[in-house]
Order: sequence, then structure tokens, then C-alpha cells
Amino acid sequence: MLKSARILAIALILAVLAGCASRRAAPVVDRRPDQPAAGTPVETSLASDKPADIIRLHVVQKGETLIAIALQYGLDYRELAGWNNIENVNVIRVGQELRVNAPAATAVSGEPVVTAQYGTVVTPLLTAASPTGADSRPLANTATIKVEPRAVRVPYSDKALAQMEAESRLSVAASMPSAIPTVPVAPVTPAPAVKGDDESVDWGWPAKGKLLAGYTDASKGMDISGSLGAPVLATANGKVVYSGTGLRGYGKLVIIKHNNSYLSAYAHNNSILVKEGQEVKKGQKIAEMGSSDTDQVKLHFEIRKQGKPVDPSKYLPPG
Repeated sequence: MLKSARILAIALILAVLAGCASRRAAPVVDRRPDQPAAGTPVETSLASDKPADIIRLHVVQKGETLIAIALQYGLDYRELAGWNNIENVNVIRVGQELRVNAPAATAVSGEPVVTAQYGTVVTPLLTAASPTGADSRPLANTATIKVEPRAVRVPYSDKALAQMEAESRLSVAASMPSAIPTVPVAPVTPAPAVKGDDESVDWGWPAKGKLLAGYTDASKGMDISGSLGAPVLATANGKVVYSGTGLRGYGKLVIIKHNNSYLSAYAHNNSILVKEGQEVKKGQKIAEMGSSDTDQVKLHFEIRKQGKPVDPSKYLPPG
């Protein structure tokens, strides 16, 4: 009896071992870390080519005005107000930080992109306003999304694996266009050439008269004498970015922007004949000479390069 039980136990153990030996281990596939698993969906978002937004700040000091700060950096004070969400250009506070450079331009394209790895068109990811969830999925195959046939489970074997891989290659080849499509690209308008040096500006004298005082670091410009009402002329083509009396010590003032580098300023006028935003030509009469905010009739004239005063005598033609 004991011998029969022992034989039965040995037989059971052999049967279990035979069943285990008939099973095959699951396949192991080596894959690069950057290689997606077979059948894994690949999401491709639109590439972001936004330039870095570097911010330059100016801390407002006591006695400064928005117009004075704009002149200091060679800016239109209205642009400066817009960059800093200032509604009243006459109201800024000491210690306030003002952005003094333009925000970086940004653009978002909604066009499809082509993935170089697979050569197929991938639509952009859904935006916040787009429908999401299972209800938004198509019930049938579309040009960009395949929902049929659904995956099925089959017992593993080398033959089944080879057949699946072959079918997958045929499916991808069939779905690929004969040639990679041309992706629509929004036309980019080239920025106008910026004239950045003095040779690019056709300078001329702003008034006829005797030179009363030349340029110094303190004066920031030159003084030209003349009679009351004598014409004050635009020294070069440009756009009027300021016209008024908002800058202490300058009286009735006109500021013209010639390009992204140069401004010219005309101070102490008796009357101003141009408006902000107006385009002017070299030699055009923009004001009449006067003595506003000074002790005698004269024109105080400045040239500023990127907001910094420079000696006008180095730019003006021989008088």
C-alpha cells in the first residue's frame, strides 16, 4: 500500500514537470529608449519656434516722465505705454518697473506637420476649445485615424509574430502616399531692412543761424540762434513720435523717429506745425523758432542713437 502511494506521487510530479516544460518563455525585445513600442500611438505636437522673450526693465526715478523715459531709450512713448499696459501716459510712479523693449513676436500655426521618421501627416493636438473624450472619436476609419480592424489576441508563436510583422509593414506601406506631401507653410513676410548707421540717414540742418553752443555731455545737443518765428526744419525723413510740452526744460518740443536707431529732437519752439504720427520729409517745416522754457530765442537740437545723445556735428553736413 505504501509502495503504491509512493509510485502515484512520483507519477504526479513527473506530469507537472512535463506540463511546465511544454510552455515557452515570453519573447524579450531589445528596444532603444527613444524607439516607441510596436503599436504604441505617437503624439506629435506643433514645434514651438517662439523666440525667447528677454525683458529689459527701467525703474522709474523721481521726476521722470514716460515721455522722458521713451526719449532716453529711443522709443515712441505710446509704444512704451502699450508694452506696460499704461492707460494714462501722465501717470507713472516712482519705483515702477517699465519694460523698455518690445515683446518677442509669437505665431502659432494650425497646419499639419510631417514627421521625418514616418513620413506621415500628423494633425496638431487638440486645443482647449476642441472636443475631447471618447464621444469625439470617429466610428469609422478616417484619413488620419484608424479604428478598424480592432486588435485581437492570438497565442504566441514565431510564425504568428512573423505574420503580424509582415502585415504591419504592408499596412504602413499601403497607407503611405507615393510621395511625402508638401506641408502648407504660412508665408513669412520679411522684416523691412533696418537702417542702422548714420550713412543710411540723409541728414540736413534743422535751421539757419549761428551756432550758440556745441554738443556736451551735459547739454546733449547743440543750440542754434535765430529770430522769433524762423522756420525749424525736419533734419531727415521720418515720423513724428512726440509733439507737445510734456518734457521739462524743452518747452514746445518735436521728436522725429528716422529709423530703429535714430531720433532727432527740436526744442524751445514758439509753435508746432506737425502732429504725432505724421510722416515728414527732410527740409519740411515742422515748427517755428521760439523761446519756450528758455531765456532766449533759439533752437535746441539733438540727435539720439538708440536713445543715447550723440554729437550732431558728426552727422550734419558742413554748414
